[in-house]
This record gives sequence, structure tokens and C-alpha cells, in this order.
Amino acid sequence: MSEEKKLVPKLRFPEFQAAAAWIEKSGNSLFDQISDRNPEPGLPVLAITQEHGAIPRHMIDYHVSVTEKSIESYKVVQVGDFIISLRSFQGGIEYSNYQGICSPAYVVLRRRGEGSDAYFKHYLKTDRFIHTLTKNLEGLRDGKMISYKQFSELRLPVPSSSEQQKIADCLSSLDELIAAQARKVDALKTHKKGLMQQLFPREGETQPRLRFPEFQEAGEWEEKCLDELVDIQSGATPSKANPTFWNGSVPWVSAKDMKQFLLEDAEDHISVAAINDGARLVPAGTLLVLTRGMTLLKDVPICVLRREMSFNQDVKGLRPKNGVDGLFLAWILTGSKQRLLAMVNVAGHGTGKLDTDELKALALAVPSLAEQQRIADCLTSLDSLITSTTQELETLKTHKKGLMQQLFPLAEAVAA
Repeated sequence: MSEEKKLVPKLRFPEFQAAAAWIEKSGNSLFDQISDRNPEPGLPVLAITQEHGAIPRHMIDYHVSVTEKSIESYKVVQVGDFIISLRSFQGGIEYSNYQGICSPAYVVLRRRGEGSDAYFKHYLKTDRFIHTLTKNLEGLRDGKMISYKQFSELRLPVPSSSEQQKIADCLSSLDELIAAQARKVDALKTHKKGLMQQLFPREGETQPRLRFPEFQEAGEWEEKCLDELVDIQSGATPSKANPTFWNGSVPWVSAKDMKQFLLEDAEDHISVAAINDGARLVPAGTLLVLTRGMTLLKDVPICVLRREMSFNQDVKGLRPKNGVDGLFLAWILTGSKQRLLAMVNVAGHGTGKLDTDELKALALAVPSLAEQQRIADCLTSLDSLITSTTQELETLKTHKKGLMQQLFPLAEAVAA
């Protein structure tokens, strides 16, 4: 098969600006299919994942058991091998940093000749390559594996070995930066979780294990029912049959909006006419708690409104009474998620339901308003740091994605 098609990426490192154009090569000229079924004893069974590549199953949450007999037919994977997984057309071809064995259902590829494994590790996960898979393997769906023959017919862009290595080093360095930022996010989340466990008393106790210096001698917290701390208000849905009730200026919150602790807006909006017709309206600082929905089977979403809003009938509005800091209450309820989840009953069709009377009777230990505000400020500041750090992580990921689009040429970008 001819390999004369020449390509040039939009972005090239200075030392390669005057270098020869890239060429396209067929999959089978770059990779051999490997079917080594003679593993050394003790090799780990690898899970083939889009997130982690090929990775020993014990290193991730992977609970598929295999028998000793079935392992006899497993294929050996070496460090640097590539694996075509069942859903490669969705997430690209996976790379292995580990020696191990994998199911015989997978196609194992090993690069041949000069070049960089890391270059192909990055390229075979690009949106551009995945598009090539779906375009050239039309009709392929879940349940069908890409064969080595089909892979062999694909055309892959290849620069010189030195340019491959330069691209690989650049993207690998960016991956390390992304991984370090992800670890920072995880560390902050772990710190926040541990801090909350220390700043709030355990169930049945009236003092936390950690207090700010100015409150060390402030005495025990006072136990109160939630009903003593807030006024609870029900939500409502304006009639869908009346178009004048919708697409107004008032945010109208439902479960899909309650993914953020501090809620600035909602996806849906209703009109002042809907409020005048009976839809509920609550001020900024009100807590919203989801009390009905499938989400309650695994989580109890809680958020604090940053502006005046309305909400639907699956949500309860908690308006703090005098002497109660709304942010503190939201944080202590967030720290009591397991207690709240234990209160959830399953209604018809598997829908979760949090009984209002039980919610009202929830006992919480509460300190003075000043200590409430000190705790709320601490946790809210930490949460803001987590949010900004997470945004930095997403920015790095977006930068990498854009960079990859520039570093690898389009198939149509034929050099003149």
C-alpha cells in the first residue's frame, strides 16, 4: 500500500520547522499483533480502562473474578504494549505501563521499528484518532471488538523518531503537571473531609474534637432539633400549560441544579406571574434540601442560595431563624449526610423520599452564633480553594486538548 501522503501539523517545535513533512503509515506497518499465552507465574491480571489504560485490577475498584483455569488462556502484556479494548472507538487504544496478563478477548499490539511508544500513547487517545476509528469502522458498536485486520487498514500520521520524542516529552510533561494538580485537588478534598469530622461533634456528643482558640473555653454546644433552627418551606411547580409562567427572571431550582454548594442560578426560570399564582419564593441565604427523587438513593443534595429563587415540590427550603448562620447549618448538614441517607425511604417506582417530620426532628449540636460563623468562614474558604484548584485542573486539561489538536496534523492537511 502506498505511503506517500505527506502531512504537516499546525504547530511544530522550532527545530523541526524546516524538517520533512510527516507521512501516513498503515497500522500493520507500525504494530505487530502479539498473542503470547505463556505467562510467568504471578503476573497480575490487568484491567483495560479508558481512564487508567492497562492497570493491575487490584489498583482500582474492579471486582470481576477470574478462575485459575481461565487465566491459562490469558495473553501476556509487556510494558509499552497497546491494547485494543471493546470500546476503543469511544476512547482510543490503551497503553500499558505494567507487565501482566489480560483476557484473550483483547487485541495486544506491540510497536515495531524506530520511534516512541509515548508518541503513540498520546496519539492513539486523541479525539482525531477516535474520529478516524468511528469514521472508518462505521457500524461498529458496543459488543464488537476492533480486529487487528481493521486496525491494520488505518492510516496513522508519523514524523521522524526525534520529532515523535519531542512531542511525547512535551505531552508527558503536561500529563505530569495535570497529575500533580489532580493530587492537589484530592489532598484538599481529603483535608476538608477530615476537618469537618473534627469541627463538628460526633452523633451523641456536644463538643467537637477541634475548636478555634477563641472558643476553647466556650463550653458545650446546645443540641436542638432542625425545626428549632429553621422555618421549612415547600416548593411548587407552576402550571406547564400556562406559558406566561415560564422563561421569566426568577431562577426555579430542581434536583438537576443542586450540584453546587453555593447556588448562583438555575437552569429553569419562572415569571413574577407564576410567583403571584402561588409559586414559592425564598431569599438569598436559604438552604435547599432535596427530599424526593432517585438521587436520594445515593446522596442528599444540599445547597445555599446566593440570590432570591424559587424551587420545585421535590425540594424543601430551610430559612435560618435568628441566631443561626445559614452557611454553618449547611455545612453541619453536609457533614451529617450519612444520618440523612439513613432517613431516606424508598417510595413507589424506587424513588427516594426524605420525610419532612423526620427532617424536622433531626438533632444537631449547635454553638454560639460567633463560633458558627467562624466555622462556616473556614470551611467556605477551603471550599473556594478547592473550586479554584479544580478549575485550574480543568484549564490544564483543556490546554492539553487544544495543544494536541495543534501538534498532530489533520488528514486533510496535505503539504503542498
